[in-house]
Parts: sequence; structure tokens; C-alpha cells
Amino acid sequence: MAATTSGAIKARLESLQFGVPVFRDGPRPGQACPYIVVTEAVSTGLDTGNGDFGDPDADVQIIETVTVDLIQNARAKSGTATKNSERYGLAETIARALHGHPLPAHPAKVTAVRFKDLDRFPISDNVVRASITIDIHRTLLAEEVTPV
Repeated sequence: MAATTSGAIKARLESLQFGVPVFRDGPRPGQACPYIVVTEAVSTGLDTGNGDFGDPDADVQIIETVTVDLIQNARAKSGTATKNSERYGLAETIARALHGHPLPAHPAKVTAVRFKDLDRFPISDNVVRASITIDIHRTLLAEEVTPV
């Protein structure tokens, strides 16, 4: 079982064997493309459509927004020619693989995983980035809000 949301997403994506390493919050220094970075808790809010607001002991349901960034080289040299090296469709495949998946490795009860949007950022220094936004509807764990 993963200890965090990003760990649960990392476990899901690695199980699909895309051949692309997955990191939480950022790649290793000098990491070669392609790679995936999962950033959890970009935004977290109360799931107002789910929960018992009259019971102080009831589980608190939240919507946690996560970004999954796919970083790839746009082009590669092959002898004297330059060709596209970007894996077109991989970002969409990642979004589809996460949408609706229950994330069983998550430490909290996940009630829904929803693909929200996908942005493709233009090529800069031969690198293209696709940023996938995912909303995760889940229980807020007591240990996430209880001081140590």
C-alpha cells in the first residue's frame, strides 16, 4: 500500500509498464526524457456532494486535485536527419488509465478518480510537456490533519 496519493498514482502507472519512469514531485537530477512527475494536493477542497455535515465524527470527504506531467523530447537526431521522438497519444493513454480507476494502493478510501483536463505545452529546448489534471474524491485521513 502506498503512503500518499502520488504514491498510489505512481503504483498504478508503473503497473501499466509504459516504459517511462514515474517520480513524485520531481525527477532525479539529470534524469533523461521521457519521464512522468506526479504532484499531489495541487488543490484540496471539501466534497460538498458527499458526507454527513451534522455528525462531527463522520468521515470528511475531499476532492484532491493532482497533476501528472509527462515530459518528453520532441525530436531526436538519427544520423543526419531529425525525427519526431514524442510518443503521441501517451498522455491521453495515461489520462484514460487513471480515469475511473479505484487506486487500491491509496491509504484512504477513494470513491472516484476523474480525468479533468489535459494541457500540452509548446516545445521549449526540445522538450514538450503534457500536464494531466485529475480529481480524486476520497476520505480525508485523521493523520493528515492531526499534529504530530
